Amino acid sequence: MVYKEKQQQDDGGDMTPVKLDGEQLTPALVAAVACDGMQVVLEDEAMKRVVKCRAMVEELVATGQVVYGVTTGFGKFSDVRISPQDAVQLQLNLIRSHACAVGKPLPEPTVRALMLLRANALAKGHSGIRLETLQLLIDCINRGVHPVVPEQGSLGASGDLAPLSHLALVLMGEGEAFYQGQRLPGAIALVQAGLKPITLQAKEGLALINGTQIMTSIGTLTFVKAERLARIADVIAAMTVECLRGIPEAFADEVQRVRPYPEQIGVAGNLRTLLQGSKLTTRQGELRVQDAYSLRCLPQVHGATRQVLGYAADKIAIEINSATDNPLLFVDKGLVISGGNFHGQPMAFAMDFLKIGMSELANISERRTERLVNPALSGGLPAFLSHNPGVGSGMMITQYVSASLVSENKVLAHPSSVDSIPSSANQEDHVSMGTTAARHAAQVIDNVSKVLAIELICAAEAAEFVGAEGLAPATRVLYDKLRALVPPVIEDRSTSREIEDVASALLEGQWLQEVEAVAGSLF
Repeated sequence: MVYKEKQQQDDGGDMTPVKLDGEQLTPALVAAVACDGMQVVLEDEAMKRVVKCRAMVEELVATGQVVYGVTTGFGKFSDVRISPQDAVQLQLNLIRSHACAVGKPLPEPTVRALMLLRANALAKGHSGIRLETLQLLIDCINRGVHPVVPEQGSLGASGDLAPLSHLALVLMGEGEAFYQGQRLPGAIALVQAGLKPITLQAKEGLALINGTQIMTSIGTLTFVKAERLARIADVIAAMTVECLRGIPEAFADEVQRVRPYPEQIGVAGNLRTLLQGSKLTTRQGELRVQDAYSLRCLPQVHGATRQVLGYAADKIAIEINSATDNPLLFVDKGLVISGGNFHGQPMAFAMDFLKIGMSELANISERRTERLVNPALSGGLPAFLSHNPGVGSGMMITQYVSASLVSENKVLAHPSSVDSIPSSANQEDHVSMGTTAARHAAQVIDNVSKVLAIELICAAEAAEFVGAEGLAPATRVLYDKLRALVPPVIEDRSTSREIEDVASALLEGQWLQEVEAVAGSLF
């Protein structure tokens, strides 16, 4: 997905803006703001909550009460009292000292997502931010001021402190930001967008950086892509089943109902729908009694990946609508409570689970690609789908690339959440590594898209030999879309760019919509 900068209009444009109230964000809305430039507004009741909570913070400062991060230092310095006159300097020092993340800048869609998620958490009215500070954050989203946020440096507990501090720097008129395609000093980016920096007041620096928004923004956009890939994988696999003259009886509803995982049943239903009308599939005993596991067990394997996606979806739905900073203020009860909502363990597990489940989607796809190109397994297709075997290598090395990506995923799928390293002089003695998990999950999804692209390209090549006219109506749609990007490989050529282009198309999800226009809505 690519961020498409939306032209600013006085009336806010032609898209209904997303209303932030701290409760109703969905992954689809996050993707719309992050990737399609949808605008954001703060809901009226959320404004009232923010104002009330800010008044409570100011009362706490005025009366000199002991509140972590407001009248005390941070981390191991939580026992150090801070005088009211140093409250502003405390917040400035917090952001400046913590803004030490390293690595490549996060992509602009991810930055837009993290800004949105941070604003939504603050809108819940438990963080003590001033309304003008929150509004500046929202204005930066709407006007396309995207802070330069390095991707490395978070332990996934105490919040994504280091990366989020780079976001806060820009609100202060410091740091760097991308604006209209240029990387600029933060102050200049704000001025060019018609905005003014703010001076952080008591509690505000902590409110901006103490949360799980880096891991969750990466995780949410990764999940959206993963869900698209899981669905289009059924279509690609169905085409491979056809080109290998597979046996759809293995997908019979009777088989699935006696092992009633809803996801397995759903995937099998997809395959039956997608293969309806195919002239290439066979029946049990016609060519063989049963297919290899990479074909026959599609509902079981793809269905299990759907279970993983369901788990991740549940956790993301909660996290993107949560208050994850510390301390939290509960205005109606007059309470200030230091807790641990900043700890990223739930998202760390979700991202580790997601990358494992999606890695398996690629594993079984690579095995199907091998069956398409290997003459000992393909049931009569030319070796490596070459039109001139021996002189031409055909699709031989595409399987190598697929195997390489699958192998890389096995390394990336190692769970980050089983690691922890103490920080802040052992005050923060257990961390989640959730941001690392999310970053690795994003890499896995990118690899999976290319593995599926290779299978699709090989399946289309196989269709040239078995007869593309025999494809089912639904899979023929995908074949035609593929052929618009990748012509048949009659003579050997580099397919590197084509693989990348097909992978991007799969991630965008448009081809899936066009298949569903013919086949009907898929699970």
